Amino acid sequence: MSANRRDFLKLASLFALSGSLPLLQACQKNFAKQPNAPLRIGYLPITDATPLLVAIDQQLFTKRGIEVEKPVLFRSWAQLVEAFISGQVNVIHLLSPMAIWLRYGSSSPAKIVMWNHMAGSALTVAHKVNAITDLGGQTVAIPFWYSIHNVVLQHLLRENGLSVTEKMPKNRSEVRLVVMAPSDMVAALAAERISGFIVAEPFNALAETKGIGKILRFSADIWKDHACCVTLMHDHDLENRPEWSEKVVDALVEAQIWSNNHRDETALLLSNQGRHQLTPHHPEILRHVLAPSSQDWQHYIDLGIIKHPQWYQERTAFQPYPFPSYLETLLSMLQKTHIAGVNQFLYQLKPQQVIEDLMAPKFVKSALENQDAFTKFNLPRSLMREEVIAV
Repeated sequence: MSANRRDFLKLASLFALSGSLPLLQACQKNFAKQPNAPLRIGYLPITDATPLLVAIDQQLFTKRGIEVEKPVLFRSWAQLVEAFISGQVNVIHLLSPMAIWLRYGSSSPAKIVMWNHMAGSALTVAHKVNAITDLGGQTVAIPFWYSIHNVVLQHLLRENGLSVTEKMPKNRSEVRLVVMAPSDMVAALAAERISGFIVAEPFNALAETKGIGKILRFSADIWKDHACCVTLMHDHDLENRPEWSEKVVDALVEAQIWSNNHRDETALLLSNQGRHQLTPHHPEILRHVLAPSSQDWQHYIDLGIIKHPQWYQERTAFQPYPFPSYLETLLSMLQKTHIAGVNQFLYQLKPQQVIEDLMAPKFVKSALENQDAFTKFNLPRSLMREEVIAV
């Protein structure tokens, strides 16, 4: 059995109450032993984790009086989720659809406190692929079924007359989807085991700069300003340590402001040449993601890779407010998306129920006010927006 298959089965068990119950019980014991536990951050070595890692590197938690331990790097979503459910870590970044599955599949008491970042993903393909329809009869890798990547990809395929399958395609109207760890995708594309992948950065930039593949579409050029990862915290901390929770979120908002204003420094900070070596990636690869040149961006427009230049999207963007309209639209899109495994609960969820249960926006609202950050993120005072999705 492949490691990717094992991770999928592990997550499937965690996101069922029977599988998560022992971990939830362990979490309650941890809360009882350490009601004032230090901040313990878990992350994957992808740019999605940027605000969490910047806040540690720039000592933004420390200056607010928060005791923080060294962040823990995990190699898979399964490991990260298991550590969070059991209480080994108490703040993580998580794929936004996965947060829905965590809350309602495993009944894990956790909430979205803010967005971790926007955009930051792309569909990268083999050089022989020049259009979405060329993926018919081919295999494309996704990081997980419950991911914005899967949602956006399937929408793109449907709009181009293609359907998805988990088996080998019967004809050129089908595209086979496989779950694969992001770190394996570039090698799989190079070995021609897949014809493309959709995933978070910097793996798209890595394939691009190594000449292994090319970017066909950016996810945020399909769903404008979409969230990718969200920041997740335990209900217990939000309810029993509200001041602590508010300081954590306040620090993360400041980290996003710093990241927006110091993109080259952020790339170095996150890289294998940074003082903490937080990820295995070279700074130049990360600069392609966090600080692309205007010439690079214009090149994508000229090639037709970017279809909506008037949206003024960034390759990776930072904005913390979790718009309810996004969650409502995401739930609707998930209900139209093919998802392997247990998914029946999705069709019983109501948008307003999910917004009220899953989101805890008061902390980020407070941080935006405290730091006079509405203009810094170009946010409307109403904190309302309309979702825009266009192929």
